[in-house]
Amino acid sequence: MSHKKDHSEEDVSIISSGVRIDGNLFSEGNVRIDGKVNGNITIDGNLTIGESSELQGEVKAKNVTMSGKLHGKIDAAEKLKLESKAVLKGDLIAKFLIIEEGAFFEGSSKMNHTLPQESHNE
Repeated sequence: MSHKKDHSEEDVSIISSGVRIDGNLFSEGNVRIDGKVNGNITIDGNLTIGESSELQGEVKAKNVTMSGKLHGKIDAAEKLKLESKAVLKGDLIAKFLIIEEGAFFEGSSKMNHTLPQESHNE
């Protein structure tokens, strides 16, 4: 018997500060990035972008908590939180958006939730 997912939802892969990745990054689980990534990042779980991180590219994840620097685009299926030290230069798409005081955001934002159908019973 084969188990498709051997990792628990608490497991986190860490890209430490001193690590640089030139290329795309994909993970089925949760990831924390404290290093530098030049490329697209696709995470099926939650992504934490640490204060010392510098990212360039397109980021897709379920939930994103950001306190580092990103030049590119973020697509969060659920929640995006820009913490006070975050610097985002680019566009964002999220269902829920939290921007703490002190965070820097330059770009456009789009909410990706669908509104309930309005009933037209007149």
